[in-house]
Amino acid sequence: MNFNWNLFFESTPYGDGIYLYWLLDGLMITVSLAVCAWIIAFIFGSMIGIMRTLDSKIMRKLAVCYINMFRNIPLLVQIFLWYTLVPQMLSGSFKTWFMQDLDPRIQIFMLATIALGLFTSARIAEQVRTGLQTLPQGQKYAALALGLTKSQTYFYILLPNAYRKIIPTLTSEMTNIIKNSSVASTIGLLDLTGQIDRINESTNSIVEILCGVTIAFALVNYAIITIMRIVEKKMRLTKSGG
Repeated sequence: MNFNWNLFFESTPYGDGIYLYWLLDGLMITVSLAVCAWIIAFIFGSMIGIMRTLDSKIMRKLAVCYINMFRNIPLLVQIFLWYTLVPQMLSGSFKTWFMQDLDPRIQIFMLATIALGLFTSARIAEQVRTGLQTLPQGQKYAALALGLTKSQTYFYILLPNAYRKIIPTLTSEMTNIIKNSSVASTIGLLDLTGQIDRINESTNSIVEILCGVTIAFALVNYAIITIMRIVEKKMRLTKSGG
């Protein structure tokens, strides 16, 4: 089988450059989607993870319901629900702005970001909970004894140490969110995966396109893993000698 790698340097039929530019545009959208979704996932995941460790039974049950809902519904279903149902639930001027005034590409990007972020937040919540529960109880009691409030104890003492413990699992979720972002192409987002059909319609070279997309995904995830290994090494908790 002969691979025609030169197709990425051929001009597109629309006169907007070469096919490599389309691939790079898709890569930029994929990375942007993953970063924005990760911010949502990290914030909500941390909040829900903290709720899972509180003394309040109500807060813990609410957190469990949140986690079960977003973990047990497939991501593809969640994205379609956000895409088809949520915009219809809006009302007033906000609905008019979102449905009529906002660029459809931005609509799709926003909805995909929220869906992917909330889906991933449920997984991060369990990791944060595990990280908090594996910390020595003495850290919490010492902080409270020093006069810190419970919120200050979590923010300044417990969470920083918990994050250090779960860096490997957070790294895994970062790579997962890159891979899961490909589902957004099903609602019309021209991300890295969405560019496959677009380029193939003009070139009919699906094998080369799939190889190019695969390499792009691999390089992004390799970069994430490399960066997070450096972060883990810098942030690693030291064991005190006994």
